[in-house]
Amino acid sequence: MASMAIIRRKLSHTQLHLRIVRVRSLSDSASASKPLEKILVANRGEIACRIMRTAKRLGIRTVAVYSDADRDSLHVKSADEAVRIGPPPARLSYLSASSILEAAVRTGAQAIHPGYGFMSESAEFAQVCEDKGLTFIGPPASAIRDMGDKSASKRIMGAAGVPIVPGYHGNEQDIEVMKKEADRIGYPILIKPTHGGGGKGMRIVQSPEEFVESFLGAQREAAASFGISTILLEKYITQPRHIEVQIFGDKHGNVLHLYERDCSVQRRHQKIIEEAPAPNILNDFRSHLGQAAVSAAKAVGYHNAGTVEFIVDTISGQFYFMEMNTRLQVEHPVTEMIVGQDLVEWQIRVANGEALPKSQSQVPLSGHAFEARIYAENVPKGFLPATGVLYHYHHVPVSSTVRVETGVEQGDTVSMHYDPMIAKLVVWGENRATALVKLKDCLSKFQVAGLPTNINFLQKLASHWAFENGNVETHFIERFKDDLFVNPANSVVAEEAFNAARFSARLVAACIIEKEHSAWKENLSGDNGSLSMWYSSPPFRVHHCARSTMELEWENEYDSSGSNLLPLSITHKPDGNYLIETGENNFPGLEVKATNLDDHDFRVEVDGLIMDVSLAVYTKDQAKHIHIWYGSHHHHFKQRMGLELSEEDESQHKPSFETASHPQGTIVAPMAGLVVKVLVEDGTKVEEGQPILVLEAMKMEHVVKAPSAGYVRGLLVSTGQQVSDGSVLFSVKVSHFTFCILFIVITYKMV
Repeated sequence: MASMAIIRRKLSHTQLHLRIVRVRSLSDSASASKPLEKILVANRGEIACRIMRTAKRLGIRTVAVYSDADRDSLHVKSADEAVRIGPPPARLSYLSASSILEAAVRTGAQAIHPGYGFMSESAEFAQVCEDKGLTFIGPPASAIRDMGDKSASKRIMGAAGVPIVPGYHGNEQDIEVMKKEADRIGYPILIKPTHGGGGKGMRIVQSPEEFVESFLGAQREAAASFGISTILLEKYITQPRHIEVQIFGDKHGNVLHLYERDCSVQRRHQKIIEEAPAPNILNDFRSHLGQAAVSAAKAVGYHNAGTVEFIVDTISGQFYFMEMNTRLQVEHPVTEMIVGQDLVEWQIRVANGEALPKSQSQVPLSGHAFEARIYAENVPKGFLPATGVLYHYHHVPVSSTVRVETGVEQGDTVSMHYDPMIAKLVVWGENRATALVKLKDCLSKFQVAGLPTNINFLQKLASHWAFENGNVETHFIERFKDDLFVNPANSVVAEEAFNAARFSARLVAACIIEKEHSAWKENLSGDNGSLSMWYSSPPFRVHHCARSTMELEWENEYDSSGSNLLPLSITHKPDGNYLIETGENNFPGLEVKATNLDDHDFRVEVDGLIMDVSLAVYTKDQAKHIHIWYGSHHHHFKQRMGLELSEEDESQHKPSFETASHPQGTIVAPMAGLVVKVLVEDGTKVEEGQPILVLEAMKMEHVVKAPSAGYVRGLLVSTGQQVSDGSVLFSVKVSHFTFCILFIVITYKMV
């Protein structure tokens, strides 16, 4: 009778109205009478592909949903069936509960897996799924509701005795009330949406003067990302670590943890490198974190996968409850690597009514794992999201110790509508040091061309001495910015970078010409398979040296203001090698031997050094783009090439790489995006740093400000307008009237 009462309370608590009555055994080994046979994945990209892989391994059929922007995407190709659910904007497709539910009914799916983001933490969606007889592969709606509201969750945890960060977690959203609460808490403070995650809408506010603008911006971004604009305030801890605990519960009341992950290394409040277990913590501390996380889960009747996030004050050593993510996390693979379990499989089995496959004492902790998130983003512009075509995409081979979670293929487009993550690189080693060596090696071999990425930055980060020692905290990037970012004003560093580009350019020249000669040999051979002397290597020409020229422009991502032109002269030697000169006295010619292995790979010998080189070549914006990778180096060049006949010919045909520059004071869009708000009118007088308009792309807002004091001119964009990266937004100029006054004053003084 007691057992039946427990079952009745659980059914009442979750308000389930199922069309199919499942009969469950009361034993721990019980499972649903009708196992899941078809699952709809209500997501896109890499997480949708990852869920489908596990489902297919279990023999479960999958249904994808897609917007018009994702019609030809990898997750659609990976599913057994796919249903269109709307146009590109997420609010009209992946956030449309009615469209997703209709797709499930139409295809006969029994369950919906929400992945992460979008509908994954919507209590209303979870409840509607259950009401319609669909299994929601996640926690009960009540737990999502309690923990999804960060203000409510902090009140619950505070009442339960779990330490929480001082702040305001009430329902009042009046800006004057919030300003007073901020003054009470004391600056600096953290403004944070009460719902959602991923750093969206978070603002660090240093002073009362910044509060209003930051508060309103956080509300807009929260509304755009999660559909809810309510905000909470917290005291900002100046030297924190972000450590989270993976928890799992079943429908029989069992809850356990699968150890912790350190997610401290972040930019824009979003994680970019995660690792498990957390470095440099004691076993007692690990045990306390795990116990606190399990207690938090049990307090809200939790089942399925979840993560309890803690903020650790590195000064006091105290940890505080931050929030609970009621879903599978982006970084769950690092946990899978150290415990040897498939958490998506666990999710499906728990949703089926099965008990957890292991007890707490049976959960292993083996080795160390890292995850690096590879994004399409412009690092020098403050990690702004980037868009474009993946003209070349080649990742490292996967194995039992290396995983690549991705949702794109070569030729796909990274659009402005969704998160710009290209892939997650996950590696495992027997200890942290060996795992880190593997991470750095895999990053050096991860090739993406066609749009800016953060791969080079991740390499620098993973190789930094403080990161190697595990001395991480959430301000790591800001703290070591001088080490991680190239300062073009540092002449020594700039010259070293240019020298590396010079070396790469000569390798490019050798590989390009060798590949062309290989093509000539293949396509222009005679009937007997031999080439005429006119197409020999080196080419035979009467009264002329066998020479060609090439001019490359190095695409220096950190400094595009200076000249990065590299004119090269290539002499074709009788032995098949190439002597490549730059025409600079300080840089003698290099003799290079290049062997073409396949479409992209070469074996190169230069100055006694033999190494592997990879090239990617594509045409974009009326120029040939060449990317080269070797060792830990990656350079990007633009190129035009011609045959050198004479000095006169060379002067006439020498290509120019000058780009049109905008007049001083002109502001261009730092990223492709949507104009969500225009704050001033054309002709308005503004001060330096004054916000002019707000752009939104990939659920992130960027405030465009005036570069100097003056008058706004040419402001033609309007709210709701789409703009492309680099398009002119407006100019800030001193008025003609002011110039007249200055002229009169100067003339008067001269007289």
